[in-house]
Amino acid sequence: MPALPPFADHLIRRIRYGLPITVVSGLPRSGTSMAMKMLEAGGMEALTDGARKADEQNPNGYYELEAVKALDKAGDTSWLRDARGKALKVVSHLLTWLPETYDYRVIFMERSLDEVITSQNKMLDDRGHTVDAGDANRAKVAFERHLDQTMRFLAQRPCFRTLTVGYAEAVQNPQAAAQRIAAFLGNRLDVAAMAAVADAALYRNRRESAPAHSTPR
Repeated sequence: MPALPPFADHLIRRIRYGLPITVVSGLPRSGTSMAMKMLEAGGMEALTDGARKADEQNPNGYYELEAVKALDKAGDTSWLRDARGKALKVVSHLLTWLPETYDYRVIFMERSLDEVITSQNKMLDDRGHTVDAGDANRAKVAFERHLDQTMRFLAQRPCFRTLTVGYAEAVQNPQAAAQRIAAFLGNRLDVAAMAAVADAALYRNRRESAPAHSTPR
């Protein structure tokens, strides 16, 4: 039996599984909270419990849901039914634990790994932890491997459709980034309101010479 064309497969999955869950993902410190705030400003409900409060590192909030952190514990995931039609933040190392009984639209935030590591180290330093250069180099290699594996995983499963968005792109050209995100999600969001969220003043730990991580499409 020939394989169904992509549009037919997506239609059948929509009928079977209901509205897709919009998942914002990426490495920690890659702009996921900003992307969640953009979606919320655009008119999509963000599924968050506010347990983790805003701080100096994320002054606009973390947009997290505590239940997400237990995905890798293989427990009850029935709460995901309430995430259909809404936005949910899931860091990249938990994506593979999402059950394939739902449809997902993944907005995957990409950022220079040098910037990600610098930002993570700054957060650790603020908490009294010191990270040496050797640890940073090992982290970069591990992140590269993890991102490549994650993108391959997303590409191979029909329950996921993925849009990659560069953090620098979203901050420096928010209108274009917001338009791409809105088009990916069906053009039902307020693009101007989304673009107004991106704040260049929060683009800290910038490495001008560091290219964004390139992931396979």
